[in-house]
Amino acid sequence: MSNPDTADSDGTSVPEYERVDVSVLVVGAGAAGARTAIELAERGVDDVLVLGKRNHGDAHTTWARGGINGALGTHDPDDSWAIHAADTLNEGHFVNEPQKVETVTRQMPDRLRELDDWGMDFSRTDDGEIDQRFFGAQSFRRTAFAGDHTGESMLETLVDRARELSVPYRENVLITKLLSDGDQCYGAVGFDMDSGEFVLVNAGTVVLAAGGYAAAYNRHTSRDDENNGDGPALAYDAGAELMDMEFVQFHPTGMAVDEDDPEWEPWSGRLVTEAVRGEGGHLYNTDGERFMERYSPDQMELDARDVVARAIAREIAEGRGTDNGGVSLDLSHRDRAFIRERLPRMYERFQELGVDMATEPVEVAPTAHYGMGGVAVDEHGETTVDGLFAIGETMAGVHGANRLGGNSLAETVAFGVVAGERIAERVDGAGHLPEAVVSDIAEPQFRDLATLAGRDGSHDVMDVFTELQDLLWEHAGILRTDASLRAGLDALDEVRRKAADMDVGPTTSSSFEFAIDIGFMLTAAEAVLRGALERTESRGAHYRTDETETDPDWQRNIYFERSDVGGMRTETRPVGTPSDAVQAALDEGHELDYHQLE
Repeated sequence: MSNPDTADSDGTSVPEYERVDVSVLVVGAGAAGARTAIELAERGVDDVLVLGKRNHGDAHTTWARGGINGALGTHDPDDSWAIHAADTLNEGHFVNEPQKVETVTRQMPDRLRELDDWGMDFSRTDDGEIDQRFFGAQSFRRTAFAGDHTGESMLETLVDRARELSVPYRENVLITKLLSDGDQCYGAVGFDMDSGEFVLVNAGTVVLAAGGYAAAYNRHTSRDDENNGDGPALAYDAGAELMDMEFVQFHPTGMAVDEDDPEWEPWSGRLVTEAVRGEGGHLYNTDGERFMERYSPDQMELDARDVVARAIAREIAEGRGTDNGGVSLDLSHRDRAFIRERLPRMYERFQELGVDMATEPVEVAPTAHYGMGGVAVDEHGETTVDGLFAIGETMAGVHGANRLGGNSLAETVAFGVVAGERIAERVDGAGHLPEAVVSDIAEPQFRDLATLAGRDGSHDVMDVFTELQDLLWEHAGILRTDASLRAGLDALDEVRRKAADMDVGPTTSSSFEFAIDIGFMLTAAEAVLRGALERTESRGAHYRTDETETDPDWQRNIYFERSDVGGMRTETRPVGTPSDAVQAALDEGHELDYHQLE
């Protein structure tokens, strides 16, 4: 259905737009969105539309390489969902929401078997079981994997399953605003990135599965055009709360490269999977020291990501880093055949760049990887706005102050099921889209988008984009202080001013897309800075050099809410209590002994 150009009562022209009516709109076509749609289809809800802003099957999920957690006990039968939950809470520094943690860990053995039944290409043990490897800070081998391309294999499996179920999908559509009056969500608006045409979706339920906000930093493991904060920013603008946005995970091992070399520069910050360390990789500084012996003599390279990232950052800051600002990650003590079998994508990537992982180390340095914060949701994934759900990296609550490797993919499929179940119980058609929502929210948004397209301005879009990324890295990176965070907020005002005066191309141009992304990133960046400033302690991935201790009184979550007066408002609330089973696992004190791997 298409709406031709019309005029408001004041004579203002409303651009033409396409209207679509569905029961459930899923924004984001990675693992979380795909698994939600599958659950809905399996429960008989066929009036669903999945929107992706990339080609089908090309979501950020494909970049998750190392594995997906679940207490199958393939190698370690003493493992259990409760110990998995205990490890998750421990490494989240106990600001995770315990119920959400338990939801994920209870489900994951079944979710892994389900993926296996659907044909996922898991690596196998000699007797044909799903293989599992060690990952940092986990007490047992519970990370199932498909070589070092787990996310890619998993998304292929989910997309194939969705196609079997005839789940409707539309690619290359970017949602720019949700249709919400602050109490109820009625759908969304955006534009087709191929044609430039505007789109309105009337939906009884909207699911945000649009990723996180790590690409708001200048060194990150995503592509520049994803994980820009779309999901959290859309939800915040719609009236939902955000939570714990200050907790940003800096993966210890992004690629450290010569950025003046055109062959290497595109790889700066890109992920060198934790599986390299899980399979026995050693970290060395330029003095030849295996320096994790100083920082974590028991768990070494397989300590939690925040610990290893800060250790590497310290080695570099104290002058023991490489010319490219990194340290060495060495797997050359492993056989070539082993590396090629267990880490095929990593081996091939570096081989193409002229580095042989079987005989020489690779250079790595910390890089922004994952936002533990996101949209605050209930136990079903629903926000405080009726009819609006958020799952996957878009939601908060599972990971606390530091995410375990392998838990991100786990969260996507676990909460995809949970949200799908809840929505299927309540689905009741596309619902009534109030005319006031169309005239007061949708059509002004279309006018704003039309005005933005082709706008003359003083600043280049990519210059503003890069300035914002640099700002977050400098002021809210691995090491934070009160002064740097306050300076960051001041600098953010200047970036916001420049963003209002950019030179933007037509709706089909990359500059138009990135101009939209900058708007999302400004919301995410402000929340990161404000949360990090308010949290006057160090906990997990949030490290304040002026507040280095963890404060028991700060075992609280920070919530962010849009206010009509004064902009972004924050408040804190205490965390919940683990179940008896999980508390018992915590009391047992399970812990990985790295040296059994040597």
